[in-house]
Amino acid sequence: MFERASKKNKRNLDFQLWQQHNHPVELSTNKMMDQRLDYIHNNPMEAGFVDDPVAWEWSSCMSYERQVEGKLAIVFVV
Repeated sequence: MFERASKKNKRNLDFQLWQQHNHPVELSTNKMMDQRLDYIHNNPMEAGFVDDPVAWEWSSCMSYERQVEGKLAIVFVV
C-alpha cells in the first residue's frame, strides 16, 4: 500500500506514509474550534480503540472533560 502510494508522487523514493495534500481551514469562530476539537477527541473511539474518548490516554479529551492533567501538557482553547 505504501509503495503504491509512493509511485504516485515523484517526490517519494520508496514509500509514502503521510498524505501529501492538506486543506487548511481557518478556525475563525469558537464553534468551528469546538467542532475540530470534538473530531480529534472522537477519533480513537471511531477507530474502535476505546469505547469512550476520555479513555484514550494520549488525548487531551480527559483534560477538557474532567479538568485533570493527562499524559500530554496542553494549553486550553477557550
